Amino acid sequence: MPYPEIRPRRLRRTAALRRLVEETRVAPAELVLPLFVKEGLTEPRAISSLPGVVQHSRESLRKAAHEAVGAGVGGLIVFGVPEQASKDETGSAGLDPDGILNVAIRDVIAEVGDATVVMGDLCLDEFTTHGHCGVLAPDGSVDNDATLELYAQMGIAMAEAGAHVVAPSGMMDGQVGAIRRGLDRAGHQDVSVLAYAVKYAGAFYGPFREAVESTLQGDRRTYQQDPGNIREALREVDLDVAEGADMVMVKPALPYLDVIAAVRDRVDVPVAAYQVSGEYAMVEAAAANGWVDRERVIVESLTSIKRAGAQIILTYWATEAAHLLRQRY
Repeated sequence: MPYPEIRPRRLRRTAALRRLVEETRVAPAELVLPLFVKEGLTEPRAISSLPGVVQHSRESLRKAAHEAVGAGVGGLIVFGVPEQASKDETGSAGLDPDGILNVAIRDVIAEVGDATVVMGDLCLDEFTTHGHCGVLAPDGSVDNDATLELYAQMGIAMAEAGAHVVAPSGMMDGQVGAIRRGLDRAGHQDVSVLAYAVKYAGAFYGPFREAVESTLQGDRRTYQQDPGNIREALREVDLDVAEGADMVMVKPALPYLDVIAAVRDRVDVPVAAYQVSGEYAMVEAAAANGWVDRERVIVESLTSIKRAGAQIILTYWATEAAHLLRQRY
């Protein structure tokens, strides 16, 4: 029908109408809060490039977990930050039941139990002196297969600490299968695997490196993906699902909305996306300068990730966003 009979603006006339017909809504239960806990801290320590985010002490970690659960946040993912003296060439502190990561997982489980989903980041980069996600071969390259053995042991340690979900992020070939077999053989058949199936070797991770006190030498382009590739991403997803991934993730999120959409169309398992530190830091910097409406941008960015197809969103704004979403609806 010609104008003026067709008037789409009728459904935008009031806030109530707009809410009624809104196609995409983010729920607090779909958000996962990343948490950094630093070995030896007695007070939380600010991260300069991530305003509002801290390295937690064990005590403040429990408090943050409690607050997130109170806000309705659907999950927490724990990153352990060891003291420099705890790092070695093989990242053994990440496998240690008494290392900071596994101690922190136990602390969070003791605080919130099954009230939310407690995840652990399964990777060696925080724990190695060289900062890579696996052990190094004599020529300096990352030894894929030797790393898989350590990943399986790390997954078992995290499961025994109480993690509901382990999230391998190292992008080693075969990592999901190795971890799944290790968990099953150790009697942890019910622990889920959230695979960082599509992780790009991009430039949005800078603030995260500060948060985990990365000692990376070189880069990760030999195992993380080229930002220009999407067919390769889908192949990685297919492999992880075939190896037993219960959920798959795309990282980063906003620069790769097309990849999220393609992955959602590809699989029948839940799809997650990680709104990474650089995405967060850019908005916070722009907002601090008065260039954007911070709260609106937070909700709009999360909505775009959900609209692209992510059912689960990892974001440093998770607790705050949960409050904003409740106010909005």
